[in-house]
Amino acid sequence: MMLRSETCLLRAVDPEDLDYIYELENNPALWEVGNTITPYSKFTIKEYLENAHRDIYEVKQLRLAICDLDRNIKGVVDLFDFDPYHKRAGVGIVISSDVDRRKGYAAQGLQLMVDYAFNHLRLHQLHAGVAVDNEASRKLFEKLRFRESGIKKDWIATQDAFKDEVIYQLINE
Repeated sequence: MMLRSETCLLRAVDPEDLDYIYELENNPALWEVGNTITPYSKFTIKEYLENAHRDIYEVKQLRLAICDLDRNIKGVVDLFDFDPYHKRAGVGIVISSDVDRRKGYAAQGLQLMVDYAFNHLRLHQLHAGVAVDNEASRKLFEKLRFRESGIKKDWIATQDAFKDEVIYQLINE
């Protein structure tokens, strides 16, 4: 599967993405965003990539690579907690390198995933949780018409304290 905009495309993750996904999943600076606290082995990520082709209706999640038009990977966008009965899913996104941020990859990649979720999977809504102090992500979701629907108090543990998490929803009307 490949989805395309003017400046980026989404494609399925491939076994060739092993090194990129390994670096992404083992970057401690991103663990707070992804609710991870332990590193992953290359073996575990290799197994994941070998099974990434499985159907979203079976595994309840989907990860797509966000690439430039030359197919160079810039980040990933995920659907998770996929619930076909209630027609909803969580969505998360990361652009891994500071060099690739603020170039439109996140906005266009997220918009492509939103379009896929609403038009192909026929979901009614998407939701996302963002740390209250993550201004860039909050602006991204708000730019794409996600609306703040609540705050989970002291939801994210950090080294020094707890942070609130803002819940965003986009309802397909």
